[in-house]
Amino acid sequence: MHAQAKTDSLPTAVSLPQCISFALKNQPSAKQASIDEQINEKNIGIALADWLPQINAGGSAQHYFELPQQPFNGGFITSGVANSSTLSLTGNQVIYNNTVALASRTSKYSRQYYKQNILSTQINVVADVSKAFYDVLLSQRQLAIINEDILRLQRSLKDAYAQYQAGVVDKTDYKQATISLNNELASRKQAEEAIKSKIAYLKQVMGLTPQKPIELVYDSTQLERETVIDTLQALDVNNRVEYKQLQTQKTLDNLNVDYYRWYFLPSVSAFGSYNLGYYSPNLSDLYSRSFPNSLVGLNVSVPIFTGNKRIQNVAKAKLQVERADLDIENTRNLINTEYTQALAGYKSSYNDYKVLRDNVALAKDVYNVVFLQYREGIKTYLNVITAESDLRTSELNYYNALFNVLSTKIDLQKALGTLSVQY
Repeated sequence: MHAQAKTDSLPTAVSLPQCISFALKNQPSAKQASIDEQINEKNIGIALADWLPQINAGGSAQHYFELPQQPFNGGFITSGVANSSTLSLTGNQVIYNNTVALASRTSKYSRQYYKQNILSTQINVVADVSKAFYDVLLSQRQLAIINEDILRLQRSLKDAYAQYQAGVVDKTDYKQATISLNNELASRKQAEEAIKSKIAYLKQVMGLTPQKPIELVYDSTQLERETVIDTLQALDVNNRVEYKQLQTQKTLDNLNVDYYRWYFLPSVSAFGSYNLGYYSPNLSDLYSRSFPNSLVGLNVSVPIFTGNKRIQNVAKAKLQVERADLDIENTRNLINTEYTQALAGYKSSYNDYKVLRDNVALAKDVYNVVFLQYREGIKTYLNVITAESDLRTSELNYYNALFNVLSTKIDLQKALGTLSVQY
């Protein structure tokens, strides 16, 4: 019921910021990253709990069917009491322990690592939702273009058939118009089905229940303004959360080296105990009188020889640090490659967008002129088909370029480490 209430809080008509905001709260991977952070916090609390006093209470009771005998002066004497019981309260306080000290030193960096993990997940969610949103919009615009084309073809078919009936042209024109119309009707069905599958994917990356209907709203003018990004920004790998995570992991690995390096240090703890003893030959009188005793002490444990385990662990931990350095180097190179590819993709897409934007208006003018000329008998129907095909292609290419440049902009922002998750 709680999950359903969250889902229903999303309106049917949603913008991209609303989709992203919803996904950041409801997408399973985003939730898992948050749970991982909470689990880590509990693990830290469990490890640091060893710094606090450990207090235990216990008790025991026993009954001898036959009392023990001990040799004494050539004979045997019976010792002990038939019934006995002990109640005890013990406490232990760690003063220094290398394992507990490691937990204290690593807690800060462990928390930092999981916060970076949440940020990395959120960045991926924002990128995935944005691209899925643009993909649905592109398919919807393609469907709208096909519908407009169908209206034009229906009008052309009507005019071609009228001219055939009047004996102006032969039946070839209206048959060609029928073929084109049928092809476009098939394309419309394909586009409608594609939209359904892409909306299903958008719901998936949002963490939205499949049964919840949504309708995407957007401002086309705003989308065109959002195509622009500063391509002169310098790449700084330190802005990438993946790079920061590897540096944090290296810090944790270095602390692990120190842990094994100082493993020879003694573990020191203080302990105390308070005990109540009860003894009686009769079970009914066992707890009538107690015999208390108490003590405190200090426990020191020094590892003298562990079969070279410490040396091997130090060597292993150093190799893990060396491996972390290679991961950092490889990631730095990977980030540079991602940035170069994203920048090239964006520049290419943006150039296509600028060039193809003007083609739509030109193609519309050409189609309108050619269609009027055809109705006047100046142009053949082949010219109409060609002009109509050019118009359709120009419109599709324009919207492909528009949404492609928006998607490549997301890739570039992600590569630069500047993709915002504040929604």
